[in-house]
Amino acid sequence: MICAVTLKDLNKIHQINRDELGYDYPLDKSLNQLRKILNDPNHHFLALYQNDFDHKILGYVHAEIYEEIYADPSLNVLALAVSSDSQKSGIGTQLMGWLEDQALKNGLTNIRLNSGMSRTAAHNFYEHIGYKHIKDQKKFLKILLYE
Repeated sequence: MICAVTLKDLNKIHQINRDELGYDYPLDKSLNQLRKILNDPNHHFLALYQNDFDHKILGYVHAEIYEEIYADPSLNVLALAVSSDSQKSGIGTQLMGWLEDQALKNGLTNIRLNSGMSRTAAHNFYEHIGYKHIKDQKKFLKILLYE
């Protein structure tokens, strides 16, 4: 079942981020980020999937409203992750369906996402649920402060 995310879900989300997406961001910083995100429900959309019998968290989705001068507002998917032992069971489809419902309820006309070039299984999944590959891009980053 799809549920709202709370702070108590952080450890499992952190584990999924590390194991499935390869993001090993420090837990204390993740807690600070999750607090900010949960306090901004009009900009961020966040849900998790729990199985029905023991409420184990098997995946989650996170998106934000994306505004540009040259296009209508949309949702930008920041993360979709499902535990590897639960993939191909419909969880990702349900999470993306929930996100699509949220977009429509908020008057948004589309959902956009970026996916790393090596994530071919994810690309196949997105195409299978109706998303179109529209552009190849490179990602650039400039670090402004070092900790």
